[in-house]
Amino acid sequence: MLTERLARFVIETPTADIPPPVLAGARDALLDTIGVALAGTVEPVGEIVARWITELDARPQSTFWGQRAGSSPADAAFANGVCAHALDFDDSLPSLRGHPSATMIPAALAVAEVTGASGADVLAAYAVGLEVAGKLGQAMGHGHYLRGWHTTATAGVFSSTAAAARLAGLDAQGLRTAWGLAASQVGGLIRNFGTMTKPFHAGHAARCAVQSVWLARAGFTADDNIFDDKDSVLATYRGDDGASFEQLIARLGAPWEMLEPGIYVKRWPCCYCNHRAVGGMLELIAKHAIGADEVRQVEIGFLPGTDNALVSHDPQTGLEGKFSIEYAMAATLLDGRLTLETFTDAMVQRPPARELMRKVRRYRIADDKVYSGVVGYTDIAVDTARGRFAMRVDRAPGSPAWPMTKQERLEKFMDCAGRVLGTPGASRLLERIQNCGTLADIRDLLRATVPVDKYDETASDAQPEPVPH
Repeated sequence: MLTERLARFVIETPTADIPPPVLAGARDALLDTIGVALAGTVEPVGEIVARWITELDARPQSTFWGQRAGSSPADAAFANGVCAHALDFDDSLPSLRGHPSATMIPAALAVAEVTGASGADVLAAYAVGLEVAGKLGQAMGHGHYLRGWHTTATAGVFSSTAAAARLAGLDAQGLRTAWGLAASQVGGLIRNFGTMTKPFHAGHAARCAVQSVWLARAGFTADDNIFDDKDSVLATYRGDDGASFEQLIARLGAPWEMLEPGIYVKRWPCCYCNHRAVGGMLELIAKHAIGADEVRQVEIGFLPGTDNALVSHDPQTGLEGKFSIEYAMAATLLDGRLTLETFTDAMVQRPPARELMRKVRRYRIADDKVYSGVVGYTDIAVDTARGRFAMRVDRAPGSPAWPMTKQERLEKFMDCAGRVLGTPGASRLLERIQNCGTLADIRDLLRATVPVDKYDETASDAQPEPVPH
């Protein structure tokens, strides 16, 4: 059965058999995800989930990153998952058509913390979980997403359950049961993009994963062949273009998803569907010295499916602005860059931005195929008093074809984490993440996600040990 074969791969693949570049990529995903999550803790949605965590009547066991608070592993995974996706600054996987790390890393670290897993254990769990994410994403097909499902959550709940189950010590049968439980918690609608509920999707998937693993370990029952036959996950959710799951399982680790197609790391904190156009606009500005005041019209051509997530044509808030090519183009022209501060309500409402948004027109490029937001190409043209400047952008910024440098990734992490931990604290955390593969106990890393008391900057970063099961 396909479910059993997939479960055995997740649980029984030795860490030693996972290629070093795959583990290195897992470490880099850890760096990016924790960084953007720390920055997300000071967003309004992060502050709301912080209040939720502190009000829970639960014995602290797993850390809420960036806070002197903890909770049950499931609820810590929820809070950290929300924050990891709060800024829409977290990584993407084309084969998933979504964000793999915002669900998996919070679930994996919450479980690893209470089991005392090593850093190498966490990286291996992420690597096999990413295989589940990519293969399920392809099996569900573009049609799943185009019907309105948010694949980050709908497929992510299964990849997160895989990573958590491996770290919790479940056997293959236990993972199959946990997947059965997770299947009845699938959810997440694209309709909620541009609101706090989009990051809720990631947190919900992470929490469901941990909860499903805990219940399976405790003896809860569920269908244990949830990817097979009639009424399975795939029979229920697959799009018409979904790939053969049997063929995909035959290719587990050959090649690894981390190596092909690889993780895409965001340069800018907004929906990835904007990024090719933003990269192209920046190149046109640099080459032709285009000024915002001379722009008459901007035309952006999208292949079918590549702008489905850009649901806001006339954004009113910072969150809506993240899902608007109209605002992304206006802000790029006005500011010459996109930062965390770009996506505030005040910045979206500034009159020059409102005026420029009205000059941005998107159109459909004719094609008989459907693409994801990070695949294919985007056409961009800017009409000015001096003439028309145009280009086709066939690479995604942050992809293996147009990668961020190591220094750019470190600067992104320090900017995000430093907003919560300060520069010394962010540097301590960076060191632990970079050496994650050698850590005997992942709690050494997680202690560094908590700010040192602001009244004692010289204090040790040691925190009380989480209570293990």
